[in-house]
Amino acid sequence: MHKSRLAALVLDSKVDDIEQANRFWEQALGAQCVRSDKEWSTRYSHLETPDDQPQILIQKTTHESRVHLDIETDDIDSEVKRLTEIGAIVIETFARWVVMQAPTGHRFCVVNPQRKDFDTAENVNTWQ
Repeated sequence: MHKSRLAALVLDSKVDDIEQANRFWEQALGAQCVRSDKEWSTRYSHLETPDDQPQILIQKTTHESRVHLDIETDDIDSEVKRLTEIGAIVIETFARWVVMQAPTGHRFCVVNPQRKDFDTAENVNTWQ
């Protein structure tokens, strides 16, 4: 048995400088942008959201700009297996996440728990 839920909406941004995306989305959504620590600050940031809502992440990418979902889980292998059984395919596997594609062509990632309340929240799906 394992658990999963929507963790985040990720704003993939094909920009020269992530600050361009940070400033736009911060102003557009009226949410404070939190820059990542020095090691990751040129590639990743996030907007502050209430704890009971999915995170909004901003990441600098080399592929075209798009939005993708992150599904958080306490067992990446089991969640990937479950999702492949309903039609998704694995695109690429990384040390801490798996990029998948839905039968509709949409890309998404399966990641470790991201939100603080993952272990205690009632809105997490439990799968056999």
